[in-house]
Amino acid sequence: MSEGRVRCDRHEGVAHILFDRPAAHNALTNAMWHELADHCGMIARDGDVRVVTFRGAGDKAFISGNDISGFLDFETGADGVAYEREVGACVDAVEQLPQPTIALVNGWAVGGGLAISLACDFRIATAPSRFGSPIARTIGNCLSAKGYARILRHVGPAVAKRMLLLGEMLTAEEMAALGLMHAIVAADDLGAAGDALAARIKDNAPLTMRATKEAFRRLAYADLPDMDDLIAGVYGSGDFQQAVRSFMAKEKPVWKGE
Repeated sequence: MSEGRVRCDRHEGVAHILFDRPAAHNALTNAMWHELADHCGMIARDGDVRVVTFRGAGDKAFISGNDISGFLDFETGADGVAYEREVGACVDAVEQLPQPTIALVNGWAVGGGLAISLACDFRIATAPSRFGSPIARTIGNCLSAKGYARILRHVGPAVAKRMLLLGEMLTAEEMAALGLMHAIVAADDLGAAGDALAARIKDNAPLTMRATKEAFRRLAYADLPDMDDLIAGVYGSGDFQQAVRSFMAKEKPVWKGE
């Protein structure tokens, strides 16, 4: 299966990032995560870019999560701590972009896809799109402190528990009811809706938007606790290792709580 690419092009003040691995529903490999961060680093330094959009290739997914095969090599909890820091830095690169950002979601926004969509300032989605992080039903891992905080501040504790404890996927309409959706559009209109919103944003004061974004980000993540012990305990467990193997074999995991 193709390793995939994260592609970027710029046009009239808008940078367009495309997650291009449709055969795997745009599941992100480690290389794709770093390619994303590299693009964001260059965009952040480009004074000609006023808006950034993010979209998945194909019509099935924005991002369907991470490439689970990468977890087969994990041996200890320290591997999980390092992984969460590494991926977290890549999501941070999206969230820390000084330009306003738009996620254009057509299909699944799962795990890392949910994180990136929430790291964006605006979301436009098609009606069939679904959002979630069903880790309690799939490979039994956990999130970083910032990963949990990002979900909590967007959807609130009750809905976060539906997502993370029950493994529920939220519809675009449910996301809209939470105030998280700029618009819900037909698939054929997704690009045009993103262009129209980008055009509105481009007319606004860039320094005001930069300062506002950074102020919101600092307030959201002030005084986050250290959660490395929780992450190491989950990633170092037999449950996690068994669940990854089961996922790859398309079998249901058997949880032992150890």
